[in-house]
Amino acid sequence: MSHKVLLTLAGDDVSARFDLTTEVLIAVFSENGALESQRTVVLPQASAEDLCHMIVVESVQSLVCGGIEEEFHQYLTWKRVEVLDSVMGPWQDALDLLRARLLRREANLFRGRSEAGPEA
Repeated sequence: MSHKVLLTLAGDDVSARFDLTTEVLIAVFSENGALESQRTVVLPQASAEDLCHMIVVESVQSLVCGGIEEEFHQYLTWKRVEVLDSVMGPWQDALDLLRARLLRREANLFRGRSEAGPEA
């Protein structure tokens, strides 16, 4: 059975706020963790309500985001969506950890990097 995930994006990073997200990545993993498909969706405007609707309509099973208001967190949890919130760092790192089933809430993926970014 495949596993569909949605990551909120802000450039190369997980977006800091769910309610201000205008770009998302939707990925599908197979049972063995292989990436089956991946697509980016640009939203016409930032809206937590529209984003929740998309998550439910798309049958997303896991959400990776930065900060999210309690109201939306509770709604998505009630809809049986795994909410991995307060994640900070590059979205690709978050996706890789999620695929390996190692990503956790409040993960700081910037740790171990200098303020200027990764070393060349």
